[in-house]
Amino acid sequence: MQGSSPLDNYDITIARKSLQMLLIDRSNEFRELAHGMGYPTSTKDWETIILNFCLDFNDCFKMWADTKISPEHNQVHKCMTQMRQIAMGKSSMVEVTKLQNLAYTLAEEFKSIYNRLK
Repeated sequence: MQGSSPLDNYDITIARKSLQMLLIDRSNEFRELAHGMGYPTSTKDWETIILNFCLDFNDCFKMWADTKISPEHNQVHKCMTQMRQIAMGKSSMVEVTKLQNLAYTLAEEFKSIYNRLK
């Protein structure tokens, strides 16, 4: 059985339309993030996989930034795994930070489009 994905929290029809709209302007950023993490863009539905990563990463940032939240061990482990995915093979924090910002921004833009379409 596979784990749940962040997109499970969204209406699938609206989420698909939101992703398609986001890809019109941000397809290069999706490719850059996928390439930076070593994820092949030839895979079927790779954009959805990258979007799920971005939404997860966005949740991790909120967990890290909110001093009122006491995260569960599994959440911390998941976030550290995502950090490892982004940082693997990079030679500087500048490269890592750029990919982190891409993931965060793509997630925020997706949520904004989704909320407008609801």
